[in-house]
Amino acid sequence: MGDISAASKQILEELKNLYINKILPVEEATSYNSFGHSPLNAGEFDSPPLVLLVGPYSAGKTTFIEHIIGKTFPGQRVGPEPTTDKFCAVLHGKEERVIPGNALTVAPGTPFKGLQMFGNNFLTRFEGSQVDADILRNMTLIDSPGVLSGDKQTLGRSYSYNEVLNWFAERSDMIILLFDVSKLDISDEMSSAIKILQKYSDKIKVVLNKSDQIEHQQLMKVYGALLWSLGKVIDTPEVTRVYIGSFWSEPLKNEDTAPLLEAEMADLLRDLGSLPRLGAVRKINDVVKRIREIRTHAVLLDYLRNQMPSMFGKEKKKQELLNDLPNVFRTVMKLNNLSVGDFPDLNKFKSEVEALNFEELPKINGSRMKNGKRIVEMDQALEIDIPGMLNRIPGIERRGADKKSSL
Repeated sequence: MGDISAASKQILEELKNLYINKILPVEEATSYNSFGHSPLNAGEFDSPPLVLLVGPYSAGKTTFIEHIIGKTFPGQRVGPEPTTDKFCAVLHGKEERVIPGNALTVAPGTPFKGLQMFGNNFLTRFEGSQVDADILRNMTLIDSPGVLSGDKQTLGRSYSYNEVLNWFAERSDMIILLFDVSKLDISDEMSSAIKILQKYSDKIKVVLNKSDQIEHQQLMKVYGALLWSLGKVIDTPEVTRVYIGSFWSEPLKNEDTAPLLEAEMADLLRDLGSLPRLGAVRKINDVVKRIREIRTHAVLLDYLRNQMPSMFGKEKKKQELLNDLPNVFRTVMKLNNLSVGDFPDLNKFKSEVEALNFEELPKINGSRMKNGKRIVEMDQALEIDIPGMLNRIPGIERRGADKKSSL
């Protein structure tokens, strides 16, 4: 597995300082965290890449982790029925032990502080499993509860599974969707989870697990059926890459498909091995996306504030704006030349903003934004500072760097 280079570590340190000095102040001035976005903490820049595992129960997520790290881990639960009822972070440590969720969110050097926003109901269903395995020096694996069908997915959980899943997906370097070769039906609940992950489609790898249990011809049929099912849920023009394998400690059962499965499994392991080298690029990509979304958030609040009358009819105007939010979004997008992909979910934004006093929303050029200085600094981070960091990352192609302008 590749280690992160000294140059990448230096760039991650600079990115952390850039976030603290030029991006976080805009988040604080616009109450960005009140709209469901916890601030990034130092551990999210300093810790190894995160790999999130998602799938129906009994798809083999826990045994996949056991296969990757080469040993069992404290607190693991394996069985044919739903067993993993918690989110579990499998991370490196000399002393092998289970760490309760509340303790893990305040442990130095970990990226989990932001999970405190989900409260104790979730934190009692979150834990860390500390394992002395070399591969975990370069990545942390997140084992998620199996996605259940019907009311069991929500009634038995005292926290929002989808919101927690989105939190992990946003911060993960890779998301692995696992499916059992004998249980391909994608339930409505699984479809809902995949739709949440869709905006992170560049991070997603799909694994058709336990593939050594069926013959070659049947395997090809199952592979095609999975592609067809995923195509109805993942709305992208590209065909989803599906890795065929059987990730557990036992030898492959089928000699006919063994060479194919071994090659596919090796491909996925190589992709996992590349994460430390690409960690700086991924983190920069996530910060760039965050800057664009924060800027959109700031100009939305600025627009709503500027539409308010100075004297009479304030509540009426506020209600008109709330009822006309789709047009407000379109107007703000055109006025500021923004992308539709940078806008928040309309219903979620409405539920948060309607509780606020529109007359107190921050103005782009107001005192809380240092008379416009804050947004200018954040724009400079996006246009100058971050491109400079990318140019110094080893192995990044610099297109046109040695070409003279044709103008």
